[in-house]
Amino acid sequence: MVRSMTPGSVIVDLASEQGGNCELTVPGEVVVRHGVTLIGYTDLPSRLAKQSSTLYATNLLRLTEELCKQKDGRINVNMDDEVIRGTTVIKDGTVTWPPPAPKLSAAPPKPAAKPPAVAPKAQGHGASAAPASARATAIVFLVAAILFWFIGAFAPVSFLEHFTVFVLACFVGYMVIWNVTPALHTPLMSVTNAISSIITIGALVQVAPPVAQAGGRPTTWIIALAVVSIALVAINMFGGFAVTQRMLQMFRK
Repeated sequence: MVRSMTPGSVIVDLASEQGGNCELTVPGEVVVRHGVTLIGYTDLPSRLAKQSSTLYATNLLRLTEELCKQKDGRINVNMDDEVIRGTTVIKDGTVTWPPPAPKLSAAPPKPAAKPPAVAPKAQGHGASAAPASARATAIVFLVAAILFWFIGAFAPVSFLEHFTVFVLACFVGYMVIWNVTPALHTPLMSVTNAISSIITIGALVQVAPPVAQAGGRPTTWIIALAVVSIALVAINMFGGFAVTQRMLQMFRK
């Protein structure tokens, strides 16, 4: 316990006369252990005479000031004052103790409730965005269905496999990112940017494709786009780790 305390801390062991509550306390002495001062005096009551007298005298002074607010030497026992009434036991031969319960001040009236302001139309995305109308949703689904039918009817089989993965990735990305409140975009995106470095594997495969797949393809364009994608993903990856590290440092002492 003492080791975990900040250097310069002070422990006053009131049970030092019986051996102390702290194992490092030395009865009757003041010692320093691990940068912490332990006071083990066994005669604390005799050491507090001055502080006790000062505290008692201060209380009497403040009470006298309440009894003689005019400062003219005349004591006025004002029974309407809750402090004076609570400290008075006998007045004019009449026992006034115990005092009545203090009067509670009336709570201030609540201001009239203002009519709720019309919320402005939400813009952008996130949980606060207004839902799209049924007509707009139907149009979007209809256009998407026609586009998917056209691609499925005329695209080659090899393209459809990659296109299916692309559509699923877009859907998962929408559900994971788009429905998160904007306040959490920074920590979420920093982690997803670091994880998205898996894209570099595909780019590296395109830089050096297998021999069976290399014939008949524009190798120059593929290599150029792969190198560009590796550069962009590297920025994305290291930026994600950098942002994550900065956020973690905010919670460290």
